[in-house]
Amino acid sequence: MEKYKIEKDSVYEIPIRFLVASVSRWQSWPTDRCTCRSSGSTLRNTFTVRLEEIMPIELWQGLLIPFAGTTLGAACVFFMRNNLSELVQRALTGFAAGVMVAASVWSLLLPAMEQAVDMGRWSFVPAVVGFWLGILFLLGLDRLIPHLHHGSAEAEGIKSSLGKTTMLTLAVALHNIPEGMAVGAVYAGWLYGDSGITLAGALALSLGIAIQNFPEGAIISMPLKAEGFSQSRSFLYGMLSGAVEPIGAILTILLAGILVPVLPYALSFAAGAMVYVVVEELIPEMSVGKHSNIGTILFAVGFTLMMTLDVALGA
Repeated sequence: MEKYKIEKDSVYEIPIRFLVASVSRWQSWPTDRCTCRSSGSTLRNTFTVRLEEIMPIELWQGLLIPFAGTTLGAACVFFMRNNLSELVQRALTGFAAGVMVAASVWSLLLPAMEQAVDMGRWSFVPAVVGFWLGILFLLGLDRLIPHLHHGSAEAEGIKSSLGKTTMLTLAVALHNIPEGMAVGAVYAGWLYGDSGITLAGALALSLGIAIQNFPEGAIISMPLKAEGFSQSRSFLYGMLSGAVEPIGAILTILLAGILVPVLPYALSFAAGAMVYVVVEELIPEMSVGKHSNIGTILFAVGFTLMMTLDVALGA
């Protein structure tokens, strides 16, 4: 069989053009034409890609803002000498929990029910189904992935020979999966339209997640530094714990793009996953040790901050 010959632009150049365009603010490239000849016949395929419509710069900004929050938090190892005190860690954990609960309600569950308003009195069904699927999904990951929570002496998940540092990082990464899914679901609602989700509302969620990611990055990197790890290695582990967020967000956007009608389920799915993390991990962590109300107070601060961001920017 005679091999196909690409007369003009190789199809392998299309991904390269895609990446180059992302750096140059997603300007449209001219039509890419691939001409294939075999046995005298010509097959002409025209690929017209308007990149600014498929993956606009606003989308990439929204996906990377939460990751930037984790990275900046992990960078605390370069300018903070002492480890975070137990009281500070509990306060930051409570703050993160408050942000996640508020985001689950205002940014995810309420929009999910609004998108299902055509179902009348049954508009709650996608929210309930998606919420429970998110709970069960995180429950499964919690049972499967070996991880170790800060302050705990016993690892969770399947038995593994992984080191303590790796399992601490996996614990935060497991926490960050639903956050990435939440950001991806909200931006999918904005990207595909007809969902009532505005760009400002999606940005509000990204900013809220980034704010609560900052202390998370520090909570990973600072204890590692105190245990004798180098600054650069402690920073790397802290940063990598947040790398799952943009990955989870992109996968959620792709899924919603394939099956647009499932978007209400995707939003509530992310909400269920986030609530699982709050109840299973964050609330116990902010309550350990000597009794203090600092975690509860910071929970309220995080909750009201995220609520304010969503209502003020999402209107």
